Amino acid sequence: MIEKTDLSFERAVLIGIVTREQDEDKLDEYLDELEFLTYTAGGEVIKRFTQKMDVPNPKTFIGSGKMEDVHQFVKEEEIGAVIFDDELSPAQQKNIEKILKCKILDRTGLILDIFAQRAKTSYARTQVELAQYEYLLPRLAGMWTHLERQRGGIGMRGPGETEIETDRRIVRDKISLLKKKLATIDKQMEVQRGNRGQLVRVALVGYTNVGKSTLMNVISKSDVFAENKLFATLDTTVRKVVIRNLPFLLSDTVGFIRKLPTQLVESFKSTLDEVREADLLLHVVDISHPNFEEHIDSVNQILTEIEAIGKPTLMVFNKIDAYKPEKLDEDDLITEKTSAHYSLKEWKKTWMNRLGDNVLFISALNKENLEDFRRKVYEAVREIHITRFPYNNFLYPEYDKYGEKK
Repeated sequence: MIEKTDLSFERAVLIGIVTREQDEDKLDEYLDELEFLTYTAGGEVIKRFTQKMDVPNPKTFIGSGKMEDVHQFVKEEEIGAVIFDDELSPAQQKNIEKILKCKILDRTGLILDIFAQRAKTSYARTQVELAQYEYLLPRLAGMWTHLERQRGGIGMRGPGETEIETDRRIVRDKISLLKKKLATIDKQMEVQRGNRGQLVRVALVGYTNVGKSTLMNVISKSDVFAENKLFATLDTTVRKVVIRNLPFLLSDTVGFIRKLPTQLVESFKSTLDEVREADLLLHVVDISHPNFEEHIDSVNQILTEIEAIGKPTLMVFNKIDAYKPEKLDEDDLITEKTSAHYSLKEWKKTWMNRLGDNVLFISALNKENLEDFRRKVYEAVREIHITRFPYNNFLYPEYDKYGEKK
């Protein structure tokens, strides 16, 4: 069972490195996201440390001089957690803990910590617990020298670390048990999906915190939990929606993120069956985010991993109310115009133009362009519905293909 405790804000510092594959701009972007993850987990970022390196130090991830700077700052400022942007090896984590003598987390551990907080149903808790134990197993050697100080994420969640469960064999047995439990629940959910009949299935997919749950609430008139934090939704929510005369099933799934831990991708593959079995995907994008194009690539990569790429898809660019292009000084002859300066009208003329009618610009929060959204969704669902039930095409002669009365 995932241990839960009251969450209090913990002072933290972030650490990242500039490499040949990751320049300063890219690192800043990743650290911004890591800071948001830290805030979501309940932490408060006090400072960032960065270093230029060809490759990470195999012993301590960063160099000895930079590590001494971090150590001094942690000691003086009473920092509770040091969070690394990349996954640490078990040896690195052990060595760093010996030097800094505080809680050490990497991006994977932090995301697992957030998932532990957000898991509400038995199914989600089991999935998270499995991911936690798989992450824990190779790190056992370095952890058990600290039995006097219980470890875990920012809120001290995680598998309960008793003396008995520190044994590798018991952890492996626990992993095996959790996998069997998930397999049983998966069969039950497969039966449930089969019992829904032949209604067209539509799935909301997208990067975390793009507004999928808000859109779900607006369209289905439900009360799915939505919050301006990462991974507000873990459990898949399915609602029956009717647009005009046509019913279909709409599901809201867990958001994706770059550098998503392998353990979580594996654990949540069964949850993403809703996506894999969907007839239509609504790929929701936060167009107000400066790196939304990379978010699209990240989502498509995970869709490829779960064999859900290539399905009929509507690209839904959300949060147009928050979109603000950078201003270009026309008198400045040095600065070149980039995509950061594009207006929404200019964006529509880029690669988005090749998507044809499968592009929508909306604000789920302010309910802008939602009628156009409903019309496009209706048209796409109706096309699939008629293919599946050709005789139903004659049941509603009073409606045109847009669902409007003739």
